[in-house]
Amino acid sequence: MLTRSCLALKGASARLSQSAVRSMSSGLKPEYEFIKAEVNGNAGLITLNRPKALNALCDGLLKDLIHAARAFDNDDNVGAIVITGSEKAFAAGADIKEMATREYIEVYTKNLFESWTEVTKITKPTIAAVSGFALGGGCELAMMCDIMIASESAKFGQPEITLGVIPGCGGTQRLIRAVGKSKAMEMVLTGNMIDAHQAERDGLVCKVVPNDKLIETALKMANKIASFSRPAVAMAKETVNSAYELNLAEGVRFERRIFHSMFSTEDQKEGMAAFVGKRPAKWAHK
Repeated sequence: MLTRSCLALKGASARLSQSAVRSMSSGLKPEYEFIKAEVNGNAGLITLNRPKALNALCDGLLKDLIHAARAFDNDDNVGAIVITGSEKAFAAGADIKEMATREYIEVYTKNLFESWTEVTKITKPTIAAVSGFALGGGCELAMMCDIMIASESAKFGQPEITLGVIPGCGGTQRLIRAVGKSKAMEMVLTGNMIDAHQAERDGLVCKVVPNDKLIETALKMANKIASFSRPAVAMAKETVNSAYELNLAEGVRFERRIFHSMFSTEDQKEGMAAFVGKRPAKWAHK
């Protein structure tokens, strides 16, 4: 006869096995060297995993991250993706040891950091769940995500000036769009960090939560997003991001045309019929 503890262990093992099966079916690798990746409900969770280096963003970590993000992007059962690190560090920056001895011709011909932009090409919403340090490339990676949630311990900064360089992964461009010119200039030119609450006041993050609620909050948001029509979510993400590239008149026109196009989808018909019929919608994701 199985004891209660044995039954609990058996149940946990079964849940773990189901999670492993779902992760494998997502096109993920069985194991990654520098990250962990798993499915939680209808959300993909990617955890940066270089604890001794405070999740410094080496070439291998970026390759692992992009592979997992693409796998989740291609998984019909995943509707949103959470990227996180450890409690001590989301990512303390790019791997300086890896870069320190490189020469100009090498970084130029290899177009160093160009591959990082692949994170911004993921079509499903991405949520950065930030605890601890998000500095340099770590801050830039978080800004590449669509939504940023911070724990109370989070600290953000672009300290590249202290190394004799400038941000190279979009820091000077995305930071100004998030917090404005004056604050961005201060952070880039002084290397000063801001804490989570300052980041929320400045508009860099959408909310600040207790450290022990960060992943729960991010996954809850991701699963809520995943509960809606996939085409509608993808179109909403594309339309909001277009504001970075278009003037107001063109942006509003683009938004209107995308709205018009949604009347060709099954989910628009279902969503409005469900509202009129006062019932939950059953999305076909078409």
